Parts: sequence; structure tokens; C-alpha cells
Amino acid sequence: MAHFKDRPWRLPGQVQPMMGVDLLDLRGHVLDRKISKHQNLTKFDYQELLHNSSFCLVPRGRRLGSFRFLEALQAACIPFILSNGWELPFSEVIDWRKAAIIGDERLLLQVPSITRSVGRDRILALRQQTQFLWDAYFSSVAKIVLTTLEIIQDRVDSHVSRNRLLWNSLPSGLYALPQYSIDPAQFPFYYGILGKSPSQQFTAVIHSVTPLQSQISPVMKLIIAVAKSKFCAQIVVLWNCDKPLPPRNKWPSTSVPLTVVEGQTKMMSSRFFPYDVILTDAVLSLDEDSVLSTNEVDFAFIVWQSFPDRIVGYPARSHYWDSSRSRWGYTSKWTNDYSMVLTGAAFYHRYYHYLFTHYVPTSLLTMVDHMANCEDILMNFLVSAVTKQPPIKVTQKKQYKETMMTQGSKASRWADPDHFAQRQTCMNTFSHWLGFMPLVHSQMRLDPVLFRDQVSILRKKYRDIERL
Repeated sequence: MAHFKDRPWRLPGQVQPMMGVDLLDLRGHVLDRKISKHQNLTKFDYQELLHNSSFCLVPRGRRLGSFRFLEALQAACIPFILSNGWELPFSEVIDWRKAAIIGDERLLLQVPSITRSVGRDRILALRQQTQFLWDAYFSSVAKIVLTTLEIIQDRVDSHVSRNRLLWNSLPSGLYALPQYSIDPAQFPFYYGILGKSPSQQFTAVIHSVTPLQSQISPVMKLIIAVAKSKFCAQIVVLWNCDKPLPPRNKWPSTSVPLTVVEGQTKMMSSRFFPYDVILTDAVLSLDEDSVLSTNEVDFAFIVWQSFPDRIVGYPARSHYWDSSRSRWGYTSKWTNDYSMVLTGAAFYHRYYHYLFTHYVPTSLLTMVDHMANCEDILMNFLVSAVTKQPPIKVTQKKQYKETMMTQGSKASRWADPDHFAQRQTCMNTFSHWLGFMPLVHSQMRLDPVLFRDQVSILRKKYRDIERL
């Protein structure tokens, strides 16, 4: 049904009598006689009509409820409910006033005037909420069942139950795990709604899988560069190497606390374990052979503070659909288009450590550990599935790619010929888990002000970045 200003309203699914078609007699036989007076009357496609409508009447069916309700939600058509006494689905946690108009079935004639009084801004907000609720809780049987179970869980554990803000705002109550926190201010998704900003410091987590060679090894240089950042609160070295943990005097002295912890299982997925030592909102995830300057770290963190729910970093990759093989492909080609930012040099919120560990199926974590690969792709899939948005790439850094490809260490994943083939497989396995491809392409890159501009270097804040 269209907005009442645009076309006559009707009940969803109501078929308008068409002139110029065969008529049935009372016994169901087609009469030979036709009405030829109105041969050119328009026929309406029901699904098209739903999607082009602002409001859809949802009267009671055989019972109080009606399947027209879910049809309207799916089509982003605002349900106008006329069924007194109907308890709407999941109304215990969902605020249906933000997605539907609930009328009185005894006052049917007031429907047109009520809909005409709804402003355009509210219509947009209501339609957006219908799409959010449909996608989050009703778009599949699995989501309906999972939502039901989570509501029951909240009833049982009422002391750690989600409030209505978590259920009625993106990314949904299914992604805001109450075991992490019941305070919306602890999640990166609600900073804007609550008027909150993330903490002004970050924790650098360096994933180390090779033994310390010397004081001039890449990981040593990386620690020193990161420690010089004015935003760095602490550095955590995650020791996932098979060799014994080096003594403290083997590590460089820094102006910020340096903590070395052994991986939870010394497996690849343990780099995203929610370690208690991480106290800041922001996490700077680093491979041990990453090459970053202090200026690059500072600038990326400043950008992340504006996008705390996304991955923000340097090394970018992309995905594509391979029609010849009917599967998703992974590419590292150097283009302006990307859909992933690898966690070898990237910022993200610490909540994603918790979500990665407790939300991702154990079978996928086991797969990542078995291959010692794809944990960064899996994190990108997870964050994009939650936010429905792409990551943020900052400042062109081709040097990162070239440095990784020339690493001489046999332990480097970049030296493994099966590395790329495994990542192709991971793309399809992860998309199968979610039931869709969550990665979103982007061509946006954020550079410092005056980056590459022909002005004096003295006018530029992040001067070292242009020298790289």
C-alpha cells in the first residue's frame, strides 16, 4: 500500500478486481462473456507494491496476529497494526513504537488522517527501523530461534541482561554480548548515541612467533617506535613462539609498561583472546615484522577515534566474485579498491577480542589454528558483519607490502606457497558460516592534512609519513 497521499490504500494482499478478464460464475465455470470496456486497466505486482509503499495495513488474521506483519517488515513498509490486544513478537525487548504504528481497529476511518500526519523524517526513521529489526531478528528461522533463546537467557540471568538500547539499536542485541558488559558505554557501537568518546590511549599487542635474534631485529625496532607514541598506554608482546620466553633483560627498555604474555594456546586464534592485561578501548594489533613509524601510529589512532567501531589501519586487501568458479576470491593487488584491512598493523576496539573468542564457532577457530592462517580475514568478516560497513584505510603504505614479501624468515607466513591458496578457501568458508558475504568495498583513504601537497614540510604535522 502506498502512502495515502500517493495512491488509494488497500489491505496487503488484497486483489483488486480487474476488468477485461474472464468472469467466474457461482459454480466456478468461466463465462464466455467478457467485459471489454476497460481492457487497459493496470495490474499491480504485490511485492513491488509492498516495496514502493510507506504504510501497510496489518489487520488481525484468523487469530490476533497476521503473517502480513513480517511481509511488511521485510519490504520496509511501516506496519499499521489494527489488532487490539495483539502482543507483538519479542515485545519484551523490542520497542515497536520505533518501527510501527499501532492503531485501534474500532477507528478504521481514522487511518488515512493518522498516516498523513506522519512527517517525512519520521517515515524515514520508521522504515529504517523496520529494516534493522527484520535483518537482526526475523530474516531467518535461525535468527528467530536464536533471538528467542537469548531473551530466555536474559530472563534467567537477569543480573547480566541486555537493556532495550542494545536490542533496539545497531548492531543488535545478538552482537552485544552481556557477558562482556551490560553497560552500553562499554561497546563501540553506542558512543555516538550516548555522547561518549573512546579512551585517549591505546594498547599495542605485538604477535611474536619467532625467537629473538638480536637487539636490531624488526620486533625490537617496532617496540621502540610504538613506545614513542604519546597515545601509547602500554605494549603487550604476545609470545606464541615454541621457544622459551626470553628473560626481561632481553627486551628493550621503554617509557611505557612492556608486558610479555604467553599465548593462551600458542595458536593463531589466541592473538585475539580478551587478555585481562588489555585495559584501553583501542587495541593496536601488530605482526612482529610490521614496519611502522611513530607518526604513522599516531595518525592511525587519531583516525580510529572517529571510527571506533571499525578496523582502521594500513595493509589493505580485497575480495571479488570469481564467476568462472562460482566462488569468492581473495586478492592482494595494489588498487584503490579494498574491503579488508589486515590486523598486522591496525586499530580496533578491544570488544572485538571478546566477540571473536566467544561468538565465532569453535570449528572456525580450529580451522584457523590448524592452518596458522586467516585469523585476520576472520576478524574482518566478523567486524563487517557487525557494522555492515567497510574498514578504514589510512595513508598509502606500499612499503608494508614490499617489506612483508621480502622477509627472509622461514617462519614468515608470507614465505609459505600455500598461504594464498588457503586464504581463498577461508573466504568461502567464512561466508558460508554467515550465510552471506559481509565484506563491503571501499575506495576511501584518509591522509593527513597537506599530505603530498607542495607546501613547506614545516606546515605539516605528520612529517615522517611522507618520507616512507
